[in-house]
Amino acid sequence: MKILSSSHAQHCLGYHIIVVPNTVLPVLEGAVEVELKRIIGEICKTYRWKLHARSIMPDHVHVFVQADHTTAPVEIAKTIKSISAVHIFSTFKELKKRRFWGSGMGRDGTFYSSVGGVSEKAIKQYIETQKQRDHTK
Repeated sequence: MKILSSSHAQHCLGYHIIVVPNTVLPVLEGAVEVELKRIIGEICKTYRWKLHARSIMPDHVHVFVQADHTTAPVEIAKTIKSISAVHIFSTFKELKKRRFWGSGMGRDGTFYSSVGGVSEKAIKQYIETQKQRDHTK
């Protein structure tokens, strides 16, 4: 990931998000998979999120996305879930009738993981050794 800049900050925040459809059936295949992949790309482009990777499995979706420091990962997931659900249900009307329950496409349970180039151990060591460094250089 590259370090991104905005008017008052630099940031390098990437997220691995997994969304599971609100059904027990494997429905994200064929034409639905192709369209969902496309719409996720469009959503990321519209919101200016850098889409590093996405994978549509028959029963869940993986997204690796980089966003600015003002965008919470939960907002990324909510946006992707809501816009893609409206689009998929309007394009594939039979899905809503037969395969899903409730109002949305995604379950409430979403997986979030931060992605970065520095390990937990390196960050801890950096913080714990701050007083030992010469900060005058």
